[in-house]
Amino acid sequence: MMISTRGRYALRVLLDLAENQNEGYIAMKTVAHRQELSLKYIERIMSVLSKNHVEGVQGKGGGYRLAREPKDYRVGDILRLAEGELVPVACLECNAKTCKRADTCKTLPMWKEFHHMVNHYFDNITLLDLMK
Repeated sequence: MMISTRGRYALRVLLDLAENQNEGYIAMKTVAHRQELSLKYIERIMSVLSKNHVEGVQGKGGGYRLAREPKDYRVGDILRLAEGELVPVACLECNAKTCKRADTCKTLPMWKEFHHMVNHYFDNITLLDLMK
């Protein structure tokens, strides 16, 4: 399992908005400049994040801001939104076809535990934690 730039950048963008929330709505070009990221790439990520993580306003003085407090954003939720499921092996994906070896697979319990550990770890870190 590898977290892609999409997941890492989603975290960086939301963390930037959290750290600068006193500025109100923030233009993505400002975030792109501060984070040294491509504006075009951020705009693609924002379409996913704007569904329930950020509020946006268009026009002069527009931009984005967090929809909730930084303590209410779990890193796991952000990564799953940007990346999809955080699974180490395909057989653990949601709606995956059950492997014919699942009943006898000696490694499946290990992968399940790893999956649980990763999700538990990321679900116990918030944007507020990262701000400290």
